[in-house]
Amino acid sequence: MALPWSVPGPVARQLGGPSGYDPTLRRVEAHGTVPPMPISPCRRVVALVTLVVTPLAAQAPAAPAARVTPGITVLVRDSIHLIRGKRVGLITNHTGRDASGTSSIDLLAHAPGVTLVALFGPEHGLRGIAEAGEHVASSVDSATGVPVFSLYGTTSVPTAEMLKNVDVLIYDIQDVAARTYTFVWTMALSADAAGKRGIPFIVCDRPVPIRGDVVEGNILDVAFRSFVGQYPVPLRYGLTPGEMLRHLVRTKQVTAATTVIPLQGWSRAMWYDQTGLPWIAPSPNLRTVDAALLYPGTVLVEGSNLSEGRGTDAPFQLVGAPWLTDAGEIARILTRLPRYTRGVSFDSVSRTIAAGQKFAGQTIPMIRITVRDRDSVDAVRVGAALLSIIHAKHSRELVWRDAFLDKLAGGSALRAALNGTISETGTLLANWRAQAARFERDTRVDRLYR
Repeated sequence: MALPWSVPGPVARQLGGPSGYDPTLRRVEAHGTVPPMPISPCRRVVALVTLVVTPLAAQAPAAPAARVTPGITVLVRDSIHLIRGKRVGLITNHTGRDASGTSSIDLLAHAPGVTLVALFGPEHGLRGIAEAGEHVASSVDSATGVPVFSLYGTTSVPTAEMLKNVDVLIYDIQDVAARTYTFVWTMALSADAAGKRGIPFIVCDRPVPIRGDVVEGNILDVAFRSFVGQYPVPLRYGLTPGEMLRHLVRTKQVTAATTVIPLQGWSRAMWYDQTGLPWIAPSPNLRTVDAALLYPGTVLVEGSNLSEGRGTDAPFQLVGAPWLTDAGEIARILTRLPRYTRGVSFDSVSRTIAAGQKFAGQTIPMIRITVRDRDSVDAVRVGAALLSIIHAKHSRELVWRDAFLDKLAGGSALRAALNGTISETGTLLANWRAQAARFERDTRVDRLYR
């Protein structure tokens, strides 16, 4: 079948643990298939370049060598013509690496005919070490001398001054595929800013770490739009960065001339540890694939005075407070609610919280969430049930951070339901499940992988 758009060169052909980030690999100073449907033009010229992908079937996890090839490798190996002779800006962080661990910065800085002129860092900075919400300053990359502009400080959008020497803007960051995770919104806002200035935008695609065939949670009410939810998508949206941008451009929410450089060998049912790529924590508190899986639900805890586990050994897998002395009883109640908590188990523990976090220096009772069958987990239901039961037992002690909870939840309906009964929360979650199913159907046209 002919593509409605084509990319010249080899990239248009048919496309076929754990280790952490070693900061010694480079010196950085920064605190900062399914053939696509045609896309209608909007405002300026809007073009979406897409590719037919025939991914390999999912196989057993823990392959010693990488089976999935990230988009940055495909770009440098097969499609360098797209950026040869260009002045390149790169939006990336410590997760932007090829399978061997070489950073995208180094790959582009040493690519023949390519001039790397600007780097842009998202939340947590270019090195990924800043805490959530911590503003990051602009600086200079000590290895290349290229300026590093922060997109999580005084601005979240590249300015005209930042883009003045850029001919093409590239995005290469490993995301979590959760609405409250800000990287994908940095991508969307940057693509829109580039589009308004006639600068092409390239996404080097990366896997959905928690499977791309599962969608959970409600669609954001745009009245509650923020940087933890910029566009109306579910809490767990099941799209790669490239697919998300395809969706936003197709629906005319973003204006950009966009090319997606696809993954090779990835399929939607894969977990990250089945890709053969090393896991690099995308932010300081998402250290494992299990934490990333639970995050779309347990992130809701941040909208309360409970600890979400920051400052412990298992953020987003531990929830507690000094007054949660009945953590064991609550864990047993949650275990008896399989409608909400399939695939996980609960038990009570205690942890001493590190400095700089809620309840710093205190040893507090906590509920530990352990993933037992990750294919069965609905993290949004787990998070909502957890908050509902804690509220039922501690309506005086549990305090909502109303505005922030509503931003995280993409509306005020969850807070209202949590103030009621678990039955009311269940009714809301049934509605959310219908919203997720609708989004999954509506975005099939945006998918690049089976």
